[in-house]
Amino acid sequence: MNSTISVPERFDFSFHKTFTEQYNQILENNKGGKITLDFAKVLYLDSAALGMVVLLKKRAKASGCDVEIVNAKGTALEVLEIANFEKMVTIRKG
Repeated sequence: MNSTISVPERFDFSFHKTFTEQYNQILENNKGGKITLDFAKVLYLDSAALGMVVLLKKRAKASGCDVEIVNAKGTALEVLEIANFEKMVTIRKG
């Protein structure tokens, strides 16, 4: 089963608790599905956000799930590209 997490305009440590709760709930209920991170609203992300995505990828992989980022654009897309995230997750540009 596929599930989507809508990421806020400012993706930083302040979203950590909500983000973790959302993906843990998805991972508990869906084995072998796909988690889509919708970056349509994201204008800013920092190293904490990158770390949260890495942790999600590790936990998802352990549960047999895949992770993708969609609608990434602008500065958010540039940060993901500089950090070579396309080697870890599928990134579909917005």
